[in-house]
Amino acid sequence: MTDEKSPFEPDDAADGSGMRKGLTSYGDQGFSLFLRKAFIKGAGFTDAALDRPVIGISNTGSAYNPCHGNAPQLVEAVKRGVMLAGGLPMDFPTISIHESFAAPTSMYLRNLMSMDTEEMVRAQPMDAVVLIGGCDKTVPAQLMGAASAGIASIQLITGSMLTGGHRGERVGACTDCRRYWGKYRAGEIDAEEIADVNNQLVASVGTCSVMGTASTMACIAEALGMTVPGGASPPAVTADRIRIAEQTGAQAVQMARTGLTIDKVLTPEAFENAMRVLLAIGGSTNGIVHLAAIAGRMGLEIDLAALDRMGRETPVLLDLKPSGQWYMEDFHHAGGMATLLRELKPLLHLGAMTVSGRTLGEEMERAGPGFQQTVVRSIGNPIYPQGGIAVLRGNLAPGGAIIKQSAADPKLMEHEGRVVVFENIEDLVHRIDSEELDVTAQDVLVLKNIGPKGAPGMPEAGYIPIPRKLARAGVKDIVRISDGRMSGTAFGTIVLHVTPESAAGGPLAHVRNGDRIRLSVERREIALLVSAEELARRAQESPVAVPTAERGYRKLFLQTVTQADLGVDFDFLRAARMVGKVPR
Repeated sequence: MTDEKSPFEPDDAADGSGMRKGLTSYGDQGFSLFLRKAFIKGAGFTDAALDRPVIGISNTGSAYNPCHGNAPQLVEAVKRGVMLAGGLPMDFPTISIHESFAAPTSMYLRNLMSMDTEEMVRAQPMDAVVLIGGCDKTVPAQLMGAASAGIASIQLITGSMLTGGHRGERVGACTDCRRYWGKYRAGEIDAEEIADVNNQLVASVGTCSVMGTASTMACIAEALGMTVPGGASPPAVTADRIRIAEQTGAQAVQMARTGLTIDKVLTPEAFENAMRVLLAIGGSTNGIVHLAAIAGRMGLEIDLAALDRMGRETPVLLDLKPSGQWYMEDFHHAGGMATLLRELKPLLHLGAMTVSGRTLGEEMERAGPGFQQTVVRSIGNPIYPQGGIAVLRGNLAPGGAIIKQSAADPKLMEHEGRVVVFENIEDLVHRIDSEELDVTAQDVLVLKNIGPKGAPGMPEAGYIPIPRKLARAGVKDIVRISDGRMSGTAFGTIVLHVTPESAAGGPLAHVRNGDRIRLSVERREIALLVSAEELARRAQESPVAVPTAERGYRKLFLQTVTQADLGVDFDFLRAARMVGKVPR
């Protein structure tokens, strides 16, 4: 007999560390550790390996997700970084969601992916986790789940695709997808050309190459301090992206050793920096919903009025489609987020902590003075004088609505018009291309029942197509209003996220054909020109039946999903106690 401590003795710490972390409950912790080590040794691990800090790597590779097509290479590079830094890498699968392959919509599954991420991080032994994501809903889902799990976490973006070419013109998904599809609908190009374009729009694996939701969330993740410096912009298939992955793995080990948990990074200052960046990049309107959901996991609520005030003093500086002209690979060549943050420096919280263990200000100093480029404008020469997103209010949207003003037609941002109503997506699909549709370019298209509960899942159908008869006549934009979302790659004078949604009994439910709506972006107003008494009469005459389901995930979704202003998260996943609002 010896006095040596048993290798199967659990840590004295409440939850242990490494392979001793979160032991399965068998009523005997020593046996739990003994059994765990027996099984993991079946995979060929030695005791020396198992004594290292354990770094989980969430593997979201999927044949259904070309945005994550480089996931195998990223996982290997992260593992290399972890091992070089003295850690033990353990990759594990989670749900993977692709925007174009998820029915009824990827947003419907975002919360499920966040639950999967949170619970697998909680359930399995890891001292830190690397979150690999890129496609629109994957990064927010991972940040939501990690925020709730509370351990040291670091985001690794999969990266954007490369651009392609069509008949001498540079093209990339997915602003150019919509532009060319609009031409096809209008009869400006034929079936052969649209097929040729289809082959060129996505030139490699990776996320959309414009400032859509994926690129927006990549920039937001870096602004939050959740990636290694420079983590937002390298394209998916470049050596730069692989090097970022290796650095991410190494940094995860350092975070595990120093105890740099996610709550020390996702602070109010970090969220305010992220909002500032969202406005300055002309980012996707979806960014607001996702930031609200992530903040809600940390006990913070987004103050839309304060966000709008921030927008009035934060110009759009990034010249990327759909607000500008360039693509993500150009942003990377221009220095990426370091270049943008350098221009925004007077408006940022430089003391915000990042996953590097240094503050945002310290990282900006390390990035150097920058160089001459044309993709990121100066504060004095913006591509749009205010933030890309404006918050609207009025009797049509008591809880708020938003518009991407930097991608709208200036001539339509002060507009009053007759309403043409579509009751739901099916009604839209059935009538939008009808020659009998009573519509003019001065009208306002209203689409109901595509909010969180109405669809369900708040699809990106808010980008209502131009009616075919108008498209053929050369109409390129028309005011459109809905309680749904639109892709960050889209453009036009489009009012979104009308809250409360129509399916929950919001005023939008009671809009009728022939009503008039006034839009004033300058006054931040969206008004239905109908009296309160008439709206009350309509509500009594035609009460709304809130959607329900008998079983399964749909039942859970419909019973617990919040409105857009709270991030379309499940109410039971938000922090148990709200501690403040941002921006402050």
